[in-house]
Amino acid sequence: MSEDEARPTIGFIGTGRMAVALARGILHSKVCAPEQIIGSDVSPQFLQHFAKTCNVRTVSDNTAVMDQAKTVFLSVKPQNMTEVLKEIHHQVKPDHLLVSIAAGVPIRRFTEVLGNHCRIIRVMPNTPCLVGESASAFCLGGGATEADGKWVEQLLTAVGIAVRVPESLLDAVTGLSGSGPAYAYQFIEALSDGGVNMGLPRDIATRLAAQTLLGAAKMVLETGDHPGQLKDAVTSPGGTTIAGLHALEAGGLRGTVMEAVKAATLRSQELGKPS
Repeated sequence: MSEDEARPTIGFIGTGRMAVALARGILHSKVCAPEQIIGSDVSPQFLQHFAKTCNVRTVSDNTAVMDQAKTVFLSVKPQNMTEVLKEIHHQVKPDHLLVSIAAGVPIRRFTEVLGNHCRIIRVMPNTPCLVGESASAFCLGGGATEADGKWVEQLLTAVGIAVRVPESLLDAVTGLSGSGPAYAYQFIEALSDGGVNMGLPRDIATRLAAQTLLGAAKMVLETGDHPGQLKDAVTSPGGTTIAGLHALEAGGLRGTVMEAVKAATLRSQELGKPS
C-alpha cells in the first residue's frame, strides 16, 4: 500500500468558506471521492452548507472526525484553535497528519498542546482553489515527514500551485496571496466601474475586466517575464496605456497595494498571538 493509499479519509474540523473551497477543489481534481471526506463544525448552518455543497459526510463532534480521518484539516478561526486542540488532544495518534489553514497560528501553538512529535503542516491557501487556481504556501512542523509534505503538496497542487516556505514567511504569504483575491476583486470591480463610466454596459465591462486580469496573470506565469517588462511591451510612447498608467501612479496604486499586503501581514501576526 502506498503512502497516499494509507490516507483514505480527509477530515475537516471547521467547514467554513475555505474548507468548502478546498474540499470542492480536491473532489473536482478526483484526488479522492466524496465518501472519503468528512467534516465537523459547531455551526449547524456551516455544516449543512458543507454537506450540501460538497455532497460529503458530516458529524457534529470533532473527535468523530479524528476517529475516521488520518489527514485532518484544521480550518477553525485562529482565536478558537487552542480550544479545539485541547478538545482533540487525546484523539491525536501517531498516524494522524494535521493540516492547519488558520491564519497566523504558529506551529509552536500546536506542539505546546499536542507535543513536539505531532505531525503538523501549516498551510496558507486561498479561495481560488474552488476553480483549481489556488496559490498556496506550506511549511512542515513537529514530527511531519517529507512524505507528509509531498502528500499535502499533492492535495494543494490538485487545486492550483503550492510552494514550500519557512514558517517565518507564512504571515507575508497571508498578506499577499491569502488576502490577495479580495484585492484582485476590488481591482476588477474598479476596472468595470471605469468601463461603465465610459459607456460600456456593466456585464460587458465586468467580463472584459476579469478576462484582462486572467490573461495578464497567465502571461506572467507562462512567459516568466518580469511584470514590468510585460508592462513596457504594451506601453507605446505617447499612447493610451501610458496615459492610464500615469493616472494610476498619480493615485498611488503601487504604494496602496504594498500597504495592503503589509496591513494584512501584520494582522496575521496579531491573530497568531495568544489571546
